[in-house]
Amino acid sequence: MKRDRVQELLVFAVDVAWRVGRTTLGHFQTGVATELKSDSTPVTVADREGERIARKLIQRKFPRDGIVGEEFDAVRPDAPRRWIIDPIDGTRSFVRGVPLYGVLLALEEDGRSLLGVIHLPALQETVYAGRGVGCWWNGQRAQVSDTARMEEALVLTTDEPALVQHGRASAWQRVRATGCLTRTWGDCYGYALVATGRAEAMVDSVLSLWDAAALPPIIEEAGGVITDWDGMSSHRSGHIIATNGALAEPFRALLREDA
Repeated sequence: MKRDRVQELLVFAVDVAWRVGRTTLGHFQTGVATELKSDSTPVTVADREGERIARKLIQRKFPRDGIVGEEFDAVRPDAPRRWIIDPIDGTRSFVRGVPLYGVLLALEEDGRSLLGVIHLPALQETVYAGRGVGCWWNGQRAQVSDTARMEEALVLTTDEPALVQHGRASAWQRVRATGCLTRTWGDCYGYALVATGRAEAMVDSVLSLWDAAALPPIIEEAGGVITDWDGMSSHRSGHIIATNGALAEPFRALLREDA
């Protein structure tokens, strides 16, 4: 796809994510009621309202495109081009009034993630990227850090117990043994930190499609490297490792035993 067309689609995606974010903020820190879905993950009226808005805007603008979202059934799931929506990534943070939740929106074409948006409404930050047009952070070019020593790195994960549950505990311990700083500033916020040079690596042992689809263009256009735990370039594997360029190989070497 031509660069100008990617840029046009990215502008639209950022606007959609902003509108969804504005809707979620109307419920943020209000004591919004929480329900549990069949998979025991939480959902609120803000999740559903946000996704409805995104779907309405996309269907109006691109009626032939597919739509896949966390809260509702897919529309035209076999279409060559699909929009992938997570209206609130980090619902547990959202319902606790913690501002580290985000809106995720991606456009996938022929199975490849073409563009991605991470919008953090409560922080008033947006990180967004399209193939060939770069990665941007609130209008300024975003770039991963140049840190090349593990002991100087900030390494993030969403949930340490999930690493244990999915057989990644020893890998995480090897990372911590390097002397790096580790934090659980997770969900999409952690990937935004890597893309903007404020952290060096982010790992997750379990991700859904709508959690992951926006991430490859953002990390790669910022100069980073993103793969699954097996080293494959895929947002469909259900697990992700994102790093700056300088630490891509050393970091993966620490994890390889468990891959």
